[in-house]
Amino acid sequence: MNGPLAKRLAKRRLRVAGLMSGTSADGVDAAIVDIGPRGVRLVAFDTFPHSRAVREQIFRCFDPSTARVDDLCHLNFVLGEVFAAAVIRLAEKSGVPLRSIDLIGSHGQTVYHIPEGRRFGHRTIRSTLQIGEPSIIAERTGITTVADFRPRDIAAGGEGAPLVPYADYVLFRDRRTSRAVQNIGGIANVTCLPAGCGMGDIVAFDTGPGNMMIDRVARYATGGRADYDAGGRLAARGQVNERLLAELMRHPYLGLRPPKSTGREMFGVRFADAVYRRARRRRLPVADILATVTAFTARSIADAYRRFLPAMPDEVILCGGGARNRTLVGHLRDELRPARVAPMDDFGLPARAKEAVSFAILAYATVHGNPNNVPSATGARSPVVLGKIVLGDEGDIDATRELLLIRGFAASFHRSMRDAAAGRTVRFADVRRDG
Repeated sequence: MNGPLAKRLAKRRLRVAGLMSGTSADGVDAAIVDIGPRGVRLVAFDTFPHSRAVREQIFRCFDPSTARVDDLCHLNFVLGEVFAAAVIRLAEKSGVPLRSIDLIGSHGQTVYHIPEGRRFGHRTIRSTLQIGEPSIIAERTGITTVADFRPRDIAAGGEGAPLVPYADYVLFRDRRTSRAVQNIGGIANVTCLPAGCGMGDIVAFDTGPGNMMIDRVARYATGGRADYDAGGRLAARGQVNERLLAELMRHPYLGLRPPKSTGREMFGVRFADAVYRRARRRRLPVADILATVTAFTARSIADAYRRFLPAMPDEVILCGGGARNRTLVGHLRDELRPARVAPMDDFGLPARAKEAVSFAILAYATVHGNPNNVPSATGARSPVVLGKIVLGDEGDIDATRELLLIRGFAASFHRSMRDAAAGRTVRFADVRRDG
């Protein structure tokens, strides 16, 4: 590379925005971080919920029975606009000049993931699809954007997931303490960092369902009024049905050895609905069904630790939406004693920000040509550099254009999605010392 972009990359410290919309499809998590010799510093973070209309489009595209290729084509560009607007709005709200951001890393929105592959002739081909057009992000912001991280790992023989272990290693490895970084999003995934580990010592995989079954049953429990069980309060009113829990624990995915990954295709609406109907035929109260699927997430996580980690960790660091479900966290503490189970916030990084920060770290590695998958986690044949780079208008964003982008595009776009609400922006100090 040469020109303005090369000059940016030559800086000792880069300011990078990270973007993430997970399997729960609640909205866009956006983070701005500074990455340099002293580590990673979180400058600003916010969550921008999807409008109901956008969320409904995403869920239609999740389901092969309702997805249409024209809708998928359209949604790819719609989500590109949504992600771009998230960066612009975060910059405005946090007082960070848009032109001070050197790079964007966008995970996009996964709509389908087939890690087990499908037959094509005499071969089995794995595949994955994330949407949220990065060309739109780069064009609207003027900032070079790295996106579409997962396909390169699949091309190298991996499952394309999990990808965050690289960032977990950067942020949370410790010379004396063994740690498990447990994300509980729609799907739950763990990164095991043995004390004093190197990159090759990492064990990471999807443990199974996270919030997606809980969210689905919460809709039944509230007659569609709530999309999730806030704080786990509804589950706390029910009793865990041990018979149903034992049946759920026999799911074949849980017995598969890592590397492995899963998604909505396995534990999404169809599976949750089948479990719900079976439980209702047995006349189980809805509160008990919700309590049981909540316990299922906790027990499947603990079971995965006992089966597949080299040893039980000293500390379990929780992040993702499930970290705010007090009933779920209570089950995890019971299942994982004597390990210390604590939210990521206690370790210096807000749990809500972690996924977005991870993709900022991955993008930073990509533009420096550093391999950023973890083959022991994904099953890839070798370390590779992930992502595709879309160049921005490096050095060409003047104050007038920046003002137009922020006050014009972002305002008009979000007025068209009136039921989208923005969270509170918070500034944070260093979250990881160097080394």
